[in-house]
Amino acid sequence: MTRLAKCNARAAPGKDRRRKRLSYRVACGFASLLPAAAAAEPPRDARVVAEDRVEAIVDGDTLRLAGGLELRLTGIQAPKLPLGRPHVAKWPLADEAKAALAELTLGASVRLRYGGRRIDRHGRLLAHLFGPRGRWIQGEMLSRGLARVYTFADNRTRAAEMLALERAARAAGRGIWSHPRYRIRDAVDAVGLSRLVGTFQIVEGRVRDAALVRRRLYLNFGADWRTDFTVTAAPRHRRSFAAEGDPVARYRGRRVRVRGWLKRFNGPMIEADHPERIELLDR
Repeated sequence: MTRLAKCNARAAPGKDRRRKRLSYRVACGFASLLPAAAAAEPPRDARVVAEDRVEAIVDGDTLRLAGGLELRLTGIQAPKLPLGRPHVAKWPLADEAKAALAELTLGASVRLRYGGRRIDRHGRLLAHLFGPRGRWIQGEMLSRGLARVYTFADNRTRAAEMLALERAARAAGRGIWSHPRYRIRDAVDAVGLSRLVGTFQIVEGRVRDAALVRRRLYLNFGADWRTDFTVTAAPRHRRSFAAEGDPVARYRGRRVRVRGWLKRFNGPMIEADHPERIELLDR
């Protein structure tokens, strides 16, 4: 019996196991993608590579492997499909992004390269994907203008390369960059940004002031921090920003491009949990 079959057998329905069944199967499926010697404890080497075949495409940044697990292309965000949520509108160019990912990967043997957290809260694998002839799939989707860079504090491998590819696609007006839904927003337009609370946006502007208040970093883009657009970084993320130098001096007075989910707290706000979320534009 294979490792994956044994895991599924152990995870058979039982009243006392019901809550743990999904996470156990995900862990077992993940182990089946790794070398046999590493099944008990996945290797910590960021260069570890697993292989599988792509069986189905879920959307422009998510696919299903022949081993049964879903894989989320880490580092990017493609236009999303509702996927069983009728109250959620389909994002423009979502079908085009899904078709592009199918063209690049469907039915192909692919390699998974891990450079950070390997499983998300939905039980999906997180990896950089390499298709036939070593083609980097994240890079292809960004170059075609069918995805935006979307890194996390625990998964930011190749962020600089991805940002460069996104910039080139945006300059050429490819894919999503020709659609108003995905345009870069102006940081001084607090009213307009307030209407977009709850959405993922890229915002540009000059930092009027920067400060540390109770160890939390604040970047203010207007004269009134109570109503204007703000970027903040929590104390627990301060170390990653400090690695780039004094963040107050680094950002104050500089023109930046920041990305993230817009929230409402004393006006529209984006919380940045790692430096790659904030690009310096006036080097």
